Amino acid sequence: MISVLIVSVISLVGVFTLSIKTGKLKKLLIYMVSFSAGALFGDAFIHLLPEIIGDYGFTIQISLSLLLGILTFFVLEKVIHWQHCHLPITKQHVHSFAIVNIVGDSVHNFIDGLIIGGSYLVSIPVGIATTLAVILHEIPQEIGDFGVLLHGGFSKGKALFYNFVTALMAVFGAVVALSLSVYMENLTVFLIPFAAGGFIYIAGSDLIPELHKEVKVKKSLIQFIAIILGILVMVALLWID
Repeated sequence: MISVLIVSVISLVGVFTLSIKTGKLKKLLIYMVSFSAGALFGDAFIHLLPEIIGDYGFTIQISLSLLLGILTFFVLEKVIHWQHCHLPITKQHVHSFAIVNIVGDSVHNFIDGLIIGGSYLVSIPVGIATTLAVILHEIPQEIGDFGVLLHGGFSKGKALFYNFVTALMAVFGAVVALSLSVYMENLTVFLIPFAAGGFIYIAGSDLIPELHKEVKVKKSLIQFIAIILGILVMVALLWID
C-alpha cells in the first residue's frame, strides 16, 4: 500500500515543471524516458518473467497472459487516440481528449496497482523492483498527462486534482489484487506475465519510438547509456533479499 501511495503522489510532479523552461524540460525528459525504457525491460525480463517461470515453468498460460498484457495496453492506447477532438480550445469548452485521457489514465493506474499488488504476492524484492519500474515510467507520463489536461482546457489546479484522483486508482488496483489473491490461489500466474507484457509494450511501443526521433550521435549515445543504466538498476535489485 505504501508503494502504490508513492506512485499516486508522483502524479503531482507536474506542478514542479511549471517553472522549468519547455526546452530544458524536453531535453531532460528524453533521458528520463530512456532510463525508464531500460527499467521496464529490465523488470520484465530480469524480475517478473524469471520469477514466475522459475515457479511454474514456461507454460502456454504464461505465454497467453504475456500476450494479453501487450494487447490490453494496445487497445487502451487505441481507445485514447480514437477519441481525439478537433474543436477549437476555449475556456468554455473542455476537449473530449482531455476527458478520455482522464479515463484512460484511471484504467492505466488501476492496472499499475494490480501489477504492483501482484508483484508483492510473489516476493518483496519483486514488488520493490516493479514499484521502481512503475515510478520511473510514471514521472514522464504524469508530466505529459498534466500538459494534456492544461492543453485540453483545464486550469492548473483542476489538472493537478484530476491527475491525482486518477493516480489513486493504483491504490484501488492493489487492494483488488490482494483481495482476489485470497480467493484465487494462483492469481500471480496470470498477473505477473500480464504485467511483463504491459511493461514490454510500454517500453517498446511508446518509449523507444520517442527515442528514435533523436538522430544526433552524441545524444543517441547518451540515450543508450541511460537505457543500460535502467537495466543495471534492475540487476542491482536482485541483491535485495
